[in-house]
Amino acid sequence: MSAPTALTLKSDFLATLQSRGYIHQCSDYAGLDEKALEGAITAYVGYDCTAPSLHVGSLVSIMMLHWLQKTGNKPIVLMGGGTTRVGDPTGRDEARKLLSEEQIEANKAGIKRVFSKFVTFGEGARDAVMVDNADWLLALNYISFLRDVGRHFSVNRMLSFDSVKLRLERESEFSFLEFNYMLLQSYDFVELAQRHGVNLQMGGSDQWGNIVSGIDLGRRMGTHQLYALTCPLLTTASGAKMGKTAAGAVWLDESMLSPWDYWQFWRNTEDADVERFLKLFTLLPLDEIARLAALQGAEINEAKKILATEATALLHGREAADEAAQTARRTFEEGALADTLPTVEIPRARLAEGLGVLTAFGPDLAGLVPSTSEGRRQVKGGGLRVNDVAVTDPTATLGEDDLREGVIKLSFGRKKHVLLKAM
Repeated sequence: MSAPTALTLKSDFLATLQSRGYIHQCSDYAGLDEKALEGAITAYVGYDCTAPSLHVGSLVSIMMLHWLQKTGNKPIVLMGGGTTRVGDPTGRDEARKLLSEEQIEANKAGIKRVFSKFVTFGEGARDAVMVDNADWLLALNYISFLRDVGRHFSVNRMLSFDSVKLRLERESEFSFLEFNYMLLQSYDFVELAQRHGVNLQMGGSDQWGNIVSGIDLGRRMGTHQLYALTCPLLTTASGAKMGKTAAGAVWLDESMLSPWDYWQFWRNTEDADVERFLKLFTLLPLDEIARLAALQGAEINEAKKILATEATALLHGREAADEAAQTARRTFEEGALADTLPTVEIPRARLAEGLGVLTAFGPDLAGLVPSTSEGRRQVKGGGLRVNDVAVTDPTATLGEDDLREGVIKLSFGRKKHVLLKAM
């Protein structure tokens, strides 16, 4: 069910989410809005432990939990200690690599650190709670689970969901293990309803089928009324997947991506995305966002710097955000590097076409590596950086979006730097 206009929503929770662009679909706007008016929503989002950190692609749902609590409701963060052992097939052409229990536990510990930046945990009625679905999934008796839960699922209907249908259409192998994921996620919804009074599951739009299956299972198993609310899966204005860059994933853990690199990611935002990202990833008031979004030409760069600083402050703290902003100003605006680093001029049109990163570092331009093969070797060893962000893909290209005040900083190791200056 698509979203109504913000004016028809009475609760602060749904009105805030709608006005800031978080809502894609909801199972029952009127019913959920009424619950939110009473401050009676307990909602969860699930996160599988497939890596040591979440990346920025998860940030929309994390921000939904933030606004849920901010408007007087209770957030639940669900760690997928159990479901990670199966692997979510949604949006994938092949099965996820199965992780050991030790890997899952280590990943879970890393992921937990992020959430305290966005929600407040505690024992109060509206304080956030973190739970792990391993607590109930690992203890399941398979035969009992099939009898009590599996009987409520239609295989015909499961085959109609995109997560299954697309894999079958592409003739990609789809294991029985993955086929069970929908049952487990649905069962999570029921367990959380019974254990914690959860009445809303939120997630990305690709999770819609799994979430509404949980609502249906809850109805069949006698829970209170359950609701679904999904956010859009974000891509940039140019169609790139949110959270992926030429340098790799934009991790939320400081040990995997520094506050400076995180600031640079947001500063790199395309012009057409500035207003949308200010609404989604900062706490700035909407009237201030409207003012920034109205900036034109070169002035839009000021809005990008504010976006970068505010988004970084949310995750890494105000001090780290301000330090990153000051470093950028010294580096790219005050010419701190321009006087001391060699500069190579290139036509702006060459960047518009896409300049291969290894070509940029090679002997015909920056001269930081003697050959393409050496460049590849350095990428593998983490030796090349663009604007102080490590290059992880040797086939990546540099474009106009990589310019910082007209230059791109290329670095080989810690001491060799060259500026590419667009003319």
